[in-house]
Amino acid sequence: MPKLTSLAIACLTAVSALLVSGSAAQAQVVQGEEHCVVNIPATDGLNIRSAPRASSRIVATLPYARCGVMVMGPCQGSWCPVEDGHYAGWVNSRYISMVSPAIYCVSGVARGDVLNLRAYPSPSSRILTGLSRNQCDIAFLPYATGAWQKVRVGGWEGWANRRYLSGQ
Repeated sequence: MPKLTSLAIACLTAVSALLVSGSAAQAQVVQGEEHCVVNIPATDGLNIRSAPRASSRIVATLPYARCGVMVMGPCQGSWCPVEDGHYAGWVNSRYISMVSPAIYCVSGVARGDVLNLRAYPSPSSRILTGLSRNQCDIAFLPYATGAWQKVRVGGWEGWANRRYLSGQ
């Protein structure tokens, strides 16, 4: 019985690791570029701290999926200096990821049709706007689920099916 319990615990641990790694964004941090808050629960926030350590005073808290976080200088270990237009301080690099350059285009959409930009990653979600079949300058935000990619284009942020997006 103890071997069976150990095996069950090992299997559950492996499955948990796969589920966590599959859902968390792979953080990419680049000095001077815009980043978004990732790898935290949607109900949690990322603390901007006054110095590069977890025990430092909290300057502000950014919600999950907040973009517009600029990395202002070289990181010190896992801590990066940031500013979001209102606050400046330090965040752990695990919880931010860079927004891609706007180099993606709509592709594979039939003549006379548009690519629907949706509020949520679902074909039944509310349509925010339609992207023309030759629309470019689309930036990938660091969030994806299944075939859906969160994007920014023409002042809109929403979800599009990756099947209809290609790099320039």
